[in-house]
Amino acid sequence: MRLTPARGVRHITTADLKNELNDGDKMFIDVRTKGEFNKRKIEGFKNIPLYELPQRTSELTSDKEVVLICQSGTRSNKAAKLLRKKGFSKIANVKGGVSSWK
Repeated sequence: MRLTPARGVRHITTADLKNELNDGDKMFIDVRTKGEFNKRKIEGFKNIPLYELPQRTSELTSDKEVVLICQSGTRSNKAAKLLRKKGFSKIANVKGGVSSWK
């Protein structure tokens, strides 16, 4: 089954991410499991595992862009679709995820 990119979501590379990490108008969310996050994390990201995201959207600010990452881009794409359904309009998904981070 082919994964379709979430509509209305900005898809960025890890190179783009490096240029945006210090942007205070963005929230950086890692949707991997707590164990994955603790093994390898990118400074500036908050961990909200995908399975907890539906109950924790109140921790996000809808006026800031939410930048999502996971291991490969699949879970963060699902998270982007979930946030769109919850009314968030400023969302970015990091293509390739942490696997592409150098």
